Amino acid sequence: MSQPQAAVGASVTRVDARLRVTGRTKYAGDNSPDGVVHAVILDSSVGRGRITGIDTRAALAQPGVVKVISHLNAPRLQPLEGPYPPPGSLRAFQDDRVRFFGQPVAVVVATTLEVAQHAASLVEVSYDAEPPSTDIGAADPAGDPETYARGDADAALKAAAVRLEPTYRMARNHHNPMEPANTVARWDGDKLTLWEKTNWVSGTVMTMAAEFGLPPDKIHVIAPALGGGFGSAGRTWVHTVIAAMVAREVKRPVKLALTRRQTYFGVGFRPAYEYDLRLGSDRRGRLTASAHDVRAETSSYETHSEGVLVPGRMLYSTPNVRQAYAHVPLDVNTPTFMRGPGYASGAYPVESAMDELAHELGLDPIELRLRNEPADDESSNLPFSTRRLRDCYRVGAREFGWHRRSPNPRSTRDGDWLIGMGMAAGVYDTERSEAQVSVRLDADGTALLQSGTSDMGPGTATSMTQVAADALGLTMRQVTFRLGDSLMPPAPVHAASQTMASVGSAVQDGGDKLRKQAIKLAVEDEGSPLYGVDPAGIVVRGGRLHVKDNPTRGETYQRLLARNNRTHLEALGSYAGAPESAKFSFYAYAATFAEVAVDATLGLVRVRRMVGVYDAGRIISPRLADSQAIGAMIGGIGQALLEHTVTDHRDGRIVNANLADYLVPVHADIPKDLKAVYIDGEDYEADPIGVKGLGEIVIVGVAPAIANAVFNATGRRIRELPITPEALL
Repeated sequence: MSQPQAAVGASVTRVDARLRVTGRTKYAGDNSPDGVVHAVILDSSVGRGRITGIDTRAALAQPGVVKVISHLNAPRLQPLEGPYPPPGSLRAFQDDRVRFFGQPVAVVVATTLEVAQHAASLVEVSYDAEPPSTDIGAADPAGDPETYARGDADAALKAAAVRLEPTYRMARNHHNPMEPANTVARWDGDKLTLWEKTNWVSGTVMTMAAEFGLPPDKIHVIAPALGGGFGSAGRTWVHTVIAAMVAREVKRPVKLALTRRQTYFGVGFRPAYEYDLRLGSDRRGRLTASAHDVRAETSSYETHSEGVLVPGRMLYSTPNVRQAYAHVPLDVNTPTFMRGPGYASGAYPVESAMDELAHELGLDPIELRLRNEPADDESSNLPFSTRRLRDCYRVGAREFGWHRRSPNPRSTRDGDWLIGMGMAAGVYDTERSEAQVSVRLDADGTALLQSGTSDMGPGTATSMTQVAADALGLTMRQVTFRLGDSLMPPAPVHAASQTMASVGSAVQDGGDKLRKQAIKLAVEDEGSPLYGVDPAGIVVRGGRLHVKDNPTRGETYQRLLARNNRTHLEALGSYAGAPESAKFSFYAYAATFAEVAVDATLGLVRVRRMVGVYDAGRIISPRLADSQAIGAMIGGIGQALLEHTVTDHRDGRIVNANLADYLVPVHADIPKDLKAVYIDGEDYEADPIGVKGLGEIVIVGVAPAIANAVFNATGRRIRELPITPEALL
């Protein structure tokens, strides 16, 4: 029978909060094995070409320098087989080609970090440089575009009573987590141990096994804590291979940390997009057709794709849709996923165009969206598992005070400030993957759970402890959840909002199995007060098993195990992931409402308040959910108004590769009035614990809500992110 719940749904403090705020949490770079030396990467100063010479004599003459490695003396790596790393990945020092500005061309190893840094500055590299291609607007796509179509979009657009044909541009964004990428590598014979900043220990094992031609059981990856990632630690990058290569060459543990500047060239970014959108409707606002032509930057040596077109094909009922996704290869390092990958970028043009269409037709933006709510997923012809977007609109409008919005742009002022309100919808795929968790109940009544999942900040250990405590009938203080080690049972990458659904379902399964073991032991034990009781009538609460209708009849886990001479009980929880054949369309949804003030003279934009309403299934931990939602609103402010990676196209150098010039929201940019609301409703079609995932959906729609509010304030429709004061003057 179902267990009574006490932990799930409670607003609890993070289980590791004290460790983090007191500085006792150990991150990858905090590890210093005996004999550790330091490695510093030397980056290419040209954006394309070949290396013609490397002079290391001055560097090697420095006291404390152990070795300098480049393509001239690096060991040859194994030919790649299998999916890890992805085909075309950059490999460490295997040839003389320069593919992008900032590519590692050498690494200096020394006994101290300071010596390694100084020696790296003495290495002289000469190049046969070529002009790099780094401008998406000036480069040609490669290969055939990825396409999707239903109906006849071109004919329907031609016949549409109302047509829009805007073009949107989205700047490249970089992740900028507080903790830069870093690795500590140590070899013990043919066994490799990595203390690594990664949110996928299993993926790092597979990548390193492929790079060095080793069986996976020879590689041990440890990553119990990350100082943020936002997507940058979701795959294994070349600096990790370099650290392991150097450690094997010098036969000593090696610590390698990228500088803040190097993270702009070494661990991916949200790609820039050019998005041509054509939208057609009748005079009543019913969409008849849409055409989406996207150009997305990728690297010249590897292709990156993400779901930027998904919102445009399923968010609204549209009988005729045509889409094309063209990859534009540039001389840059490979892009990667960044919070709300694809969907956060794709929502901006779609939701901006819906707002523009509403204004054109004289409709309220919410009313236009309601008129185009689909009954089923028209892109897959599957019913939605749940879709409570109407509720998101209704609750959001009420909580935000949407009725106070003037439909006439530039009609509301507060002194010199123009005031505007905007809203946007959001959608994100509900991912689920196979996962396992070991569960052990000890004789003292405490439980230990372990999984190779990660925590880059959302509070994985806390939410998993909540699920485990209820499944086992324990208090949270009696449960310990450990993670971030490849020797633990495998889990998927800690990304795509799938950790709670995947690992959490495995936790539930393991807890249920172990609790049932204990109940079976009790009802079969003649010495137990529960002997002979129907197992279905027994519940566990606070570590005590008892008859549901007679709480006085029961005993604790401790007494049960002690009487049966058991030191522990254990089980392996598992979750099989999403079924191969889908019966439903699984998504989480959001409605974001924003109020902005725009200085009428200077064009400065300030977000005054924001409300986000989410259909994300069952909320396991409300306090953690609020942290995710508010953090995403802040990230969306950055995407909408501040973040923009600037490239000097003459040589491919990133001009603002630092936190002084690459602007992210600071306290002065963040309003106090940020509110998150969660629509009640579990989705047990998605997974056994009814969740949909929250970490990605909360940022999808934030940028267009702000952009739409800027239009309402100023009457200026800005179709390029970020929205700068210059664009509003």
